[in-house]
Amino acid sequence: MAEPEKSPSLNELSHFALSLADLAAPMAMRWFRRKLDVEHKADLSPVTAADREIEAAIRQRIARAWPDHGIFGEEHGQDNPDSDHVWVIDPIDGTRSFITGMPTFGTLIAHLVGGRPVLGVVAMPATGERWLGVAGRPTLFDGAPCHSSGRRLGEARLYATSPDIFDEAGRAAFERVSARALMRRFGGDCYAYGLLAAGHVDAVVEMGLHPYDYMALVPVIEGAGGVITDWQGAPLTLASSGHVLASANPALHEEILPLLSG
Repeated sequence: MAEPEKSPSLNELSHFALSLADLAAPMAMRWFRRKLDVEHKADLSPVTAADREIEAAIRQRIARAWPDHGIFGEEHGQDNPDSDHVWVIDPIDGTRSFITGMPTFGTLIAHLVGGRPVLGVVAMPATGERWLGVAGRPTLFDGAPCHSSGRRLGEARLYATSPDIFDEAGRAAFERVSARALMRRFGGDCYAYGLLAAGHVDAVVEMGLHPYDYMALVPVIEGAGGVITDWQGAPLTLASSGHVLASANPALHEEILPLLSG
């Protein structure tokens, strides 16, 4: 009988995840600001050959290195869903930004152990910036530790990717928060969460997200001193509703949560 494969260390997983980001970046830039055929999925979200090509390459490398690991990607679904180790991938987070020439799209790579995200990479191919979050360690921005802000709601810089992501109730909840914040801005996709970890943005409120949109963000935000949960304050899991609140510090998070619930 073959011996069970040794569980990889966080250092091994981190180096491997960064190598996946290295693989994805030149592929994304080869397609960026080029003529692209854009298709629309059942939920009307756009997808391009770049999304599919990058995810296929990442999946192939994971399967070669860790054949017993699960993979959950935006474009090609789930493999080995019962594995204790699962990679969650968004090859191009912010496809609408990507196809309109905006450089704020990113590649998101998460690793889950027992359903809990222990590793997250937010990589920005167009700017070359990169965040690495590892459970129990400080988040690294381009290799150096970064920290979120200590600002409270009255001085907070609030972001959402677009007002269009909210339904009627969600938009009312966002308005309650933004009415108390210093300023609100739209755009950014995963970049806004990276900027939160680096201390520039203070809160991001969104809904309609999928696990591949938020799993990589969890270790990045938490390792920088922030908090990221659903709108009820519960930890994000593969089964979460897709309502996400990221805050720069626990006190700010506690200010915002009641406003989201009304």
